[in-house]
Amino acid sequence: MKKFSQLAIPYIAWAAMMLLFPMLLIAMYSVTDHGNSIISFSVTLEHYAKFFTDPDFLLVLWRSFVIAIKTTIICLLLGYPVAFFISRSDERLQNLLVLAITLPTWINALVRTYAWIGLLSEGGLFQQLLGLIGLGDVELLYTEGAVLLGTVYNFLPFMILQINTSLCKMDQSLLQAAADLGADKRLTFTKVILPLSLPGVINGITLVFLPAISSFFIPKLLGGGQYFLIGNLIENQFITAGEWNFGSAISMIMAAIMMLLMMAVRQVERHNNGGKED
Repeated sequence: MKKFSQLAIPYIAWAAMMLLFPMLLIAMYSVTDHGNSIISFSVTLEHYAKFFTDPDFLLVLWRSFVIAIKTTIICLLLGYPVAFFISRSDERLQNLLVLAITLPTWINALVRTYAWIGLLSEGGLFQQLLGLIGLGDVELLYTEGAVLLGTVYNFLPFMILQINTSLCKMDQSLLQAAADLGADKRLTFTKVILPLSLPGVINGITLVFLPAISSFFIPKLLGGGQYFLIGNLIENQFITAGEWNFGSAISMIMAAIMMLLMMAVRQVERHNNGGKED
């Protein structure tokens, strides 16, 4: 046991240096006055008050929640049937389908998002296809729909893989027992398959919602700066405006929101497990 504890020391040191220290630094900046000095500063909560009292900032936060919720719902509606089909396929086809889903994620997300600019731009492939049915003048790029398309495209594999993992781990004898008891396919799905796949659904929702609400490069590229989300606001405060303290306060607010959401998801998961820890 002592040997394993010693092996964990490098990881603990790395985590403290790369994860804990930056978070503490951001937390300190969020409650100090203007400037980046860590030697002389005064404690203040004006940056938090500034965020919660400005309707424009609250609108950005609300818009981020809306786009994240829409992304999560679409990913769930698209991802569950795909994951279900994969889990019911033979092993060789399963491997090919999982590879097909994960293959695009091997390419940098920024590069994949850039590719959508060409597809959605004026005269691009999608506009040409719409032109065939008389809708060629529809604006596709730099809209909410483009941002939503980008988030769904980038985060859909996380939903599919999590649900597929739960479905593949399911005890097949339970399905046979349901059939022996006279349950049809619909009843078997609603009473057996769906409840047992909920852990994967919850994990998929977490892995989609959290990055979707804080994404900044997707709305920046596909929204063209016209669709401003909370991630863009944080980036703007650090890089453009130079307001490190206010940007740190927004970052801490988002970190608190994400922690609360993860705690809520954890409570739901514990409830589904009968109140027991995994």
